[in-house]
Amino acid sequence: MPISPAAARPESASRPVPSRPVVPAARPLASPGPAPLASPGPAPLASPGPAPAAAPRPVPAARPDRAAAPPAAPLFAVAGGQLVAAPRSAPGSSRAGRRPSSNPYLRLLATPGARAFTAGNLIARLPMGMFSVSAVIMIAGSRGSYALAGAVTATGLAATAVVAPFTARLVDRFGQARVAVPATALAVLGSLALVLCVHYDAPAWTLFAAYAATATTPNTGGMSRARWAHLHRGDPAALHTANSFEQAADELCFMLGPVLAATLCGALFPEAGTLVGAVLLMSGVLVFAAQRATEPPVTPRTTTVASPLRTPGLPALLAVFLATGAVFGALEVVSIAHAGGAILALQAAGSCAAGLVYGSLRPARNVRLRLLLCLAAMTALMSLPLLAAAGSASLPVLAACLLVAGAATAPTMVTGMTLIQRSTRPEQLNEGMTLAVTALLGGIAAGAATGGWLAEHAGTATGYAAPMAAAALALVIAGAGTAGRRVSRAG
Repeated sequence: MPISPAAARPESASRPVPSRPVVPAARPLASPGPAPLASPGPAPLASPGPAPAAAPRPVPAARPDRAAAPPAAPLFAVAGGQLVAAPRSAPGSSRAGRRPSSNPYLRLLATPGARAFTAGNLIARLPMGMFSVSAVIMIAGSRGSYALAGAVTATGLAATAVVAPFTARLVDRFGQARVAVPATALAVLGSLALVLCVHYDAPAWTLFAAYAATATTPNTGGMSRARWAHLHRGDPAALHTANSFEQAADELCFMLGPVLAATLCGALFPEAGTLVGAVLLMSGVLVFAAQRATEPPVTPRTTTVASPLRTPGLPALLAVFLATGAVFGALEVVSIAHAGGAILALQAAGSCAAGLVYGSLRPARNVRLRLLLCLAAMTALMSLPLLAAAGSASLPVLAACLLVAGAATAPTMVTGMTLIQRSTRPEQLNEGMTLAVTALLGGIAAGAATGGWLAEHAGTATGYAAPMAAAALALVIAGAGTAGRRVSRAG
């Protein structure tokens, strides 16, 4: 509280002054002015300026009823000629009353810069579910051949499997912004070339060449996961939530992308899906790359670094991703043949919801054991569509079975990606995750071919055995990899 000059010294006009030596140049003790006793100027008692050395202040006699003056400290200030005692406030006291949100996703998005790069990445990721459907509709409508359309999209998938790891290696070496923007520009030019070739009835081989040029599209999901890994390195709980969020975003984009593409191609014109997808991809990557504050730093390489494929345990993980991709590919083709493509949205919705719930749980201490449990759950749940189709169940029953079967997809992918991140060197993180995506795409292609063959020659009910068998294969591979790792450690 304020301390007046009268309270700051024992002398006052209303009290008798004890006898003491007279100090020359001292002003009368009862002076009502605000100046101190030993200062000829009007400066206040606690003025921060230097005191004159020629007129030292007299030391009054000790009084029993007066407490010792507090030592000079930053807690005191001069205001209006009075010495004011100000409370000391701890740094960040204005935020002390704010409690962090109990929602792990709100805490995740509260990371500085996270919302900006997440928004750009989601915009760029949505077209990934649009391009293949748009190409099939556009080519089949123009050329009247679904076989040609399927062959063109398969060629683009194969080209992506070859080119994507090299693009990711360049991202790790030179940075996301320096590589992702020109690589996306090349992919967008490939999409525009495909539109022109289809529109002007160019030779069939030009369709393959144009669609293969889209293979330079960077792995936007992998780059976003790399940013989370950089921002929350050493925080397993935050990384677990981030990986779950990214997997849910993947499921959402692959659920909405085909619907948006089909709507645009049907409502506007056949090339609309590809054109809108190209604009979204380029815009999203530009927004994402502009967020330089959250971009992982480039680690200089003084020596040649071996490929992540030589990392112990990583080839087994990639084999698990390959088998898991076969689950998705077979389930997609067989479900379309049995009940149409709209029913697949339920499987994606179940996976998206399960991913969000899984991210709110505590991360596993033994991630490899958690992966085995997730794969075992996936194998068991994939038997539900098989039982429903074999028992000639109604369409709502099959839809419910697909919804439940999708619940094991996201937890499996989240746990697998966590192991990929832990097994890969930090300077090769984008390349490692892109290899996992490449294995997944290869498995999708193999599963789609297998499921299509079974659906055509043995019936759709038998075709549902393919995704369950692929899930069981992934479980066996993961179990063998875990056992081999224990043997190598024991040896």
